[in-house]
Amino acid sequence: MCSDRAGPDALERFSLNGATMGTRYTAVFYAPRYTDAAPLAARLQAAVDRIERQMSSWDPASDLCRLNAAPCHTWLTLPAALAQVIDAGLQVGLASNGAFDITLGDAVDAWGFGPSRRAASQVLAMQPDRAHPRATALLDLDRSQRRLRKRAPATIDLAGIAKGYGVDALGACMDEQGIDAWLVGIDGEMRARGSRADGAPWSVAIEKPVYGTREIAGVMELRDMAIATSGDYRKWIDIAGTRHSHTIDPQRGRPLSNGVAAVTVLAPTCMLADAWATALMVLGEAEGIPLAQAHGLDALFVMREGGHLREVLVPGCALETAGSHC
Repeated sequence: MCSDRAGPDALERFSLNGATMGTRYTAVFYAPRYTDAAPLAARLQAAVDRIERQMSSWDPASDLCRLNAAPCHTWLTLPAALAQVIDAGLQVGLASNGAFDITLGDAVDAWGFGPSRRAASQVLAMQPDRAHPRATALLDLDRSQRRLRKRAPATIDLAGIAKGYGVDALGACMDEQGIDAWLVGIDGEMRARGSRADGAPWSVAIEKPVYGTREIAGVMELRDMAIATSGDYRKWIDIAGTRHSHTIDPQRGRPLSNGVAAVTVLAPTCMLADAWATALMVLGEAEGIPLAQAHGLDALFVMREGGHLREVLVPGCALETAGSHC
C-alpha cells in the first residue's frame, strides 16, 4: 500500500494491490488524508479471492471445476457470482452469433493454454478444423433457481470474462466504502469512477500489440467507464516456427488466425468490455465492426498487415480522442 500526500485540506491518493488470477489487482483512489486503508485492502482481496474460488479453471476445488466434472443432465445450484458471469457469457455469445463461447475449455486445454499445461510439442496441430457446438446448445441455465445443467459433455472456461467481473467486484467494494473517485484493474482490464483529485479523467495506457515486450501505443482517459483489451501478443505457443494465439476460434476449434492483433472495448462494466473484446477479436474487422456499431460499443481494432499495424476505430468511438497511435 502506498499514498501520495497533498495539501493539508486536500484528498490523498492511495494505491493498493494484491495477487489474483495469476497476476495482480490494483486500486487507486482519493480519500481524506488520515483514512485507514487496511480494511479496504482486506475487502478487495477477499472479493477477488472469492471470485477465484468460484471461477478458476486451475483449482480443482473451485465451483467451476466441480461444475465441469459433474455428469450431464444433472442440475447444479451455482453461487450468485458464478451464475451471473455464466449468464452474461451466454448472452454475449448469443449477441455475437457464437463468437464468444464459454464452453471452449477442452479446446483451450488441448492447445496448451489450460490447466494441463500441455507442451507445444504435444499439441495436435494437424487436427482438422471442426466447428464447436454453441454454448447455448450445451448448457441450460435456470436463472430463477440459479442452477445449470449440461446437455452434453462441455468444459466451461471463463478466462474471457472472469477478470472483467473481478474488476467490477473491486469497484463495488469501493462504492460500498463510500469512495466516489477510483480506478481499479486486473492485468490491464480497468474501470474508473469519477475523476482524479484535480478534476481530470483517469489515464489508462493502451498497450501496443507487439510480441515479447511492452510498449505504450497511447493513453485513454476514463470517467465512469470500463475498458478491456483482447490480443494475440501476450499468450501464444510456437509450433514449428508459427505462433498460435490463445484465443480459440469457435468455428474451427483452433487458435484464431484472422489478422487481428488486438481489440479494445469501452463499456459500462468491465465484465461486458472483457467479453466483447474477445468476441470482436474472433469476428474480425469485417464482421466485428458492424456488430460493435449495432450494439453501441466503442471499439478499437488493431490489424496485423505484414510487419505493420493498422488501427480501425468504430465510428463515434471515444478512443478517437485518446491519442493512440501505433
